[in-house]
Amino acid sequence: MRIVIQRVKHASVTIDNAIYNKIEQGLLLLVGFEKNDTEDILPKICDKVAGIRIFEDENGKMNLSAKDLNLEILSISQFTLYADMKKGKRPSFDSAMEANKAKELYAKFNEMLSTYLPVKTGIFQADMKIELLNDGPVTIILDSNDLIRREK
Repeated sequence: MRIVIQRVKHASVTIDNAIYNKIEQGLLLLVGFEKNDTEDILPKICDKVAGIRIFEDENGKMNLSAKDLNLEILSISQFTLYADMKKGKRPSFDSAMEANKAKELYAKFNEMLSTYLPVKTGIFQADMKIELLNDGPVTIILDSNDLIRREK
């Protein structure tokens, strides 16, 4: 599982020329799943996302989390996070999880994450337009494979 986490002043997702969901200050997540991902990693990932300290405290230091500030999350599914560009110029998505399984895991991820903070989403496999004002900019990449390696 791979997540691009962006600290935003605001973000929205538009589908069929209409705003489907939007948030004010919070986190925009681009979420992708790899073939061999399972829901076992979700509790640890959700805890990391909700607790990542990338918001400034009263001293201007990144020391607060979205959970500390009770901010919103906009979660967008994005299989292209598993694009492989080792050969040629056309990306291969062979390592991305099959759509039906990914849709199920994505729904479980959002449900679990919503126990920490309000979560809004786009529509899985829809053609979405994402607008955001990245704050900082602060962008973090969280990969479940890195978390699993550290546990061993």
